[in-house]
Amino acid sequence: MSDDLSKRRLGRGLAALIGEMDQPLPVGTPRSAVNPDRTVPIEFVSRNPRNPRRYFDETELQDLAGSIRQHGIVQPVVVRTSSADRYEIIAGERRWRAAQLAGLAEIPVIVRDVDDRTALELAIVENVQRADLNPLEEALGYEQLIAEHGYTQNDLGEIIGKSRSHVANSLRLLKLPEPVRDMLAEGTLSAGHARALVSTPDPLALAKTIATKGLSVRDAERLAQNQIRAQSEPSAAIQREAKDSDTIALERSLSDRLGLSVTINHKGAGGQIRIGYKSLDQLEEICRLLEGR
Repeated sequence: MSDDLSKRRLGRGLAALIGEMDQPLPVGTPRSAVNPDRTVPIEFVSRNPRNPRRYFDETELQDLAGSIRQHGIVQPVVVRTSSADRYEIIAGERRWRAAQLAGLAEIPVIVRDVDDRTALELAIVENVQRADLNPLEEALGYEQLIAEHGYTQNDLGEIIGKSRSHVANSLRLLKLPEPVRDMLAEGTLSAGHARALVSTPDPLALAKTIATKGLSVRDAERLAQNQIRAQSEPSAAIQREAKDSDTIALERSLSDRLGLSVTINHKGAGGQIRIGYKSLDQLEEICRLLEGR
């Protein structure tokens, strides 16, 4: 399957590739021609080790297992063949896990012939569309597609139906230290909390404060800005002392005009102008102004 075709089909959602599960077959269509549903022993089915989803709520699994005991598995698990009589899950690992808890010996499956890349793409798309991934799992899934298959942030945004800035903000979460990422995965911190910590000098200390005090995202952002400001103020004060009043006035004028932080540093006959931004929207606005649009 070509890259463009794969992206177009995935962009229409999971059903574009696995097919509608509840549509009747046209009269006279051979079952073998459409890769029909089948029931297989549950021990012949294994999880996809590349599935980005790592965390499954035990209480929710038990509730689903209870429903499966009463009604069975309503929606088949989508799999691909891994060997002669073995299958690997593409979509539906949660149902497979709950079926094991319910004690099912067999489960209904839909078999699809896809490669490693498409299986990973489908796993990410399905989980994102159903909001089954926590923010860290989502970010790791995006990173995996970018690193292994050369997707751009724009590509991913089109596939999952979200903005490029959403993808970029998700990827920024991977810059956090491991203990903070664990708090995010466990749900102790929300994605909004975590994004506020990315650029701070000590994100773990702030994360603990946020969790202990139960701070809102807005409070977390304010706390993060205070920490960033406290770190930068001494050096900024030294720089201001070394600048003449005209340079300082020009910095203020440009800052007021752009609505952003502007710093001018002279170096001999030349120098540097630095424009600070706090969001991707502000960065896009800077690019728009520089391009004269």
